Amino acid sequence: MSRSRAGAAYLRHRWLLDPLAMALLGVIFAAFGFRGIWGPFTLPGIELSPWWALAFALPACALALAKRRHPMLVLVLVALLFIGDVLTVGGIGTLLVLLDVLWTAVFLASPRMRGILAGCLIGAVVVLFVAALFATRADLPTAFVIAVQFGAIFGTDYWWAVAVSQAHELAELHRLRAQEVERQAARDQEVAVRRERESMARELHDTVAGHVLAMAIRSEAALSIPADAHADRAALQAVRDAGLDAHSALRTMITVLRDGDAELVAPLGAADWDRAVESARRCGLSVTAGEAPRGLSAPVEQAVLRVVREGLANCERHAAGSAVDVAVAREPGEVRVSVESRGGRPRPGAQGSGWGLSMLGERVRALEGTFSAGPVPGGWSVQASIPEEARS
Repeated sequence: MSRSRAGAAYLRHRWLLDPLAMALLGVIFAAFGFRGIWGPFTLPGIELSPWWALAFALPACALALAKRRHPMLVLVLVALLFIGDVLTVGGIGTLLVLLDVLWTAVFLASPRMRGILAGCLIGAVVVLFVAALFATRADLPTAFVIAVQFGAIFGTDYWWAVAVSQAHELAELHRLRAQEVERQAARDQEVAVRRERESMARELHDTVAGHVLAMAIRSEAALSIPADAHADRAALQAVRDAGLDAHSALRTMITVLRDGDAELVAPLGAADWDRAVESARRCGLSVTAGEAPRGLSAPVEQAVLRVVREGLANCERHAAGSAVDVAVAREPGEVRVSVESRGGRPRPGAQGSGWGLSMLGERVRALEGTFSAGPVPGGWSVQASIPEEARS
């Protein structure tokens, strides 16, 4: 715990602690008498005390305080101080500061600027070799060793900074990718939840809402006429059947929501066609319809039955007592279904929201079909055309 706290404190104040440490090292080197390490390059006739190295090392340490805000400017200024130190005292403190500032400049530089710095280092090695060979009159092996030492020291510093910088860039790239994956997962989850909610809304509307409305319509019809034992009993029987159907649909949906291993609702079949037509007739509609379509693929059959059931339910709500024609025609490559009403009157309190027709249109268009619903002279029409080879 204490080590981690100390490390965190060092990282927070590193911008100040590093220059102070290098200044302290410069003082120690001067106290030990380190000077003339670049002896061949020292200008002739200059014999300075090792303490004069602090005249270059301490300003370099002060400049290092701004190495992260102005890395290139600080690098140039410290390099000039280093050259001055090499030509006069030949201390070590300025060299340490230059290595530190060079590392920071390379670490923060763009790839293009790193290339420029690498070229400058190579040029400096060449200049140092030529200067050692001709200006100091050193022999060829000595000049070569000096150049190699310089290149090894500063080249290693450059390589280390590039390696650390690339490692940080790679870590940042992985972090960004992880964040994008997390955001994409959140979006996918949101889409999945929305689709599930839409599916539940469709099924609640198609199954439960229709049965509940049928109960209300049959009850209203029974209450609007004089008491009649036979009619009242038939109405109660219809209400009971609709209630049982609604209860069964709700139980199925609850089971799926609890277990998640079954279809949300059972697929529709021929019995549902007959049940929808019979329910519409009980509600006072005069329905003309043939038999349930046969031989269709499952997605097309489901869509046709839902169009018919929703069309009849709308007639029960908004065209009570109307005459309704239900037709299904198979044409080359497609199946056409229509529910058309004539006459009738809206039932009080049965105003809809339009969700049923809207969701029905989504179902048909999901099968690459066409759907339309709207008023026609004397009534209302629901039309759908579905490709015969449609797949869910």
